[in-house]
Amino acid sequence: MAANTRFINPDTLYKPPGYSHVVEITAPGRMVFIAGQLGLDRSGKLVGAPGDFRAQSVQAFENLAAALSAVGADFSHVLKVNNYLTDMSHLPIFREVRDTFLNTMAPPASTTVAISRLARDGALFEIEAVALLPR
Repeated sequence: MAANTRFINPDTLYKPPGYSHVVEITAPGRMVFIAGQLGLDRSGKLVGAPGDFRAQSVQAFENLAAALSAVGADFSHVLKVNNYLTDMSHLPIFREVRDTFLNTMAPPASTTVAISRLARDGALFEIEAVALLPR
């Protein structure tokens, strides 16, 4: 493993099975790869009532913020996000929530796709990100 790479599971997020929430590379800048974040609370339970897309997407963005914070970053450092929705009819809610977290004047590159299912039963939304910080 390269000395300039850190794999981090922040104490502010639940401990995942088989992957890191955050991967940080410190050369030439500090690239940070954040694993897909679901609408899970710190104990690993889905938030909101079953089918509550807004609650899950807000929590997923809050989890992304916590992962960014673990390396001293915030949403201004995010270069790329990938968004996964189980139902594209939620796209307007997703955009509303997203725009409260991301800089709408300089938004990161983004890919949004509909998928049939996420890894956690009942999950409706997942977001992953790549960020770049100065050395």
